[in-house]
Amino acid sequence: MGLLRRFRDRRGGAPRRPIEDVDLDSLLALVADNLGYGCAFEADGSSLVLSGPRTITVRLTGLRREAGRRSREDWPVLVSGHLSRAVARSDDLPDVCDFAQIRTLLRTRVVLADSLEEDPSRLVGRHVGSDLVEILTVSGRPVLPEEAFCWPVPPAQALDLAAENVLADERLSAERVDLDGTTAWIMTGSTASAAVHLRRIDDYLVVSPDGLMVALPRPGEMIVHPIDGLSVMRAIERLWLLAHREYRSREDALSPHVYWWNHGRLTRIQADLVVQNGQRRLVVAPPPEFARLLAALAQGR
Repeated sequence: MGLLRRFRDRRGGAPRRPIEDVDLDSLLALVADNLGYGCAFEADGSSLVLSGPRTITVRLTGLRREAGRRSREDWPVLVSGHLSRAVARSDDLPDVCDFAQIRTLLRTRVVLADSLEEDPSRLVGRHVGSDLVEILTVSGRPVLPEEAFCWPVPPAQALDLAAENVLADERLSAERVDLDGTTAWIMTGSTASAAVHLRRIDDYLVVSPDGLMVALPRPGEMIVHPIDGLSVMRAIERLWLLAHREYRSREDALSPHVYWWNHGRLTRIQADLVVQNGQRRLVVAPPPEFARLLAALAQGR
């Protein structure tokens, strides 16, 4: 097998390789054989060439790094998935492990952390709030760690680049609306990443240093209210009611909550609708930093 060709130089004094690399290569050769391919490894172990129905070069740098993060029990599924994706990819599609080929295809999308169906450790992303995660995607599907670890840039930089791609795709439409006496803007785009545009909200609205309130009822839409005094409390109520109504009525819903956008981060405002004396009212439990802002606004700052 191709695997053996890589180890014939041991008697000649070549450095002994870590047992983890040897075991991983043995598993790669076994899976390749099961897929109907022979394999030959590059001398440095950075890739292998599958030979069979087609000739396919498979990058291994990211796979080795991801295998090092996981238990050996996870290796068979990890290796099988990596090689199966390489075999299934047609010649006219880019190799996700090749950063030069896919950098313009990278995007991000914001999802509710509790709604993730995938294992979070098998995604590349970052928290943009306590319950919201920004996921790195390529051609609409999540990028896997073993793919991102092949790239010459760290995942954080790749996420920034992907967000820039989203911002360059389109400009959101912005419609001013009146929510029972509260001014807000409904901002809508054709993609599933409207929340990414918060990074450039100043391109759309005049925003004070106090930030703005945001509702994200669905991925392609956000409703925002720039903070301008204590009217923010009424805005929270109106946005919360709108977000909950939209969230319950849509299959592609994102979040029923209201958030405070400030200093590049979304902070969830905990709020609950309660019934007291036969009347419904929204009870807000602001996080400490937001509570300090409300106190300062109440003092006429």
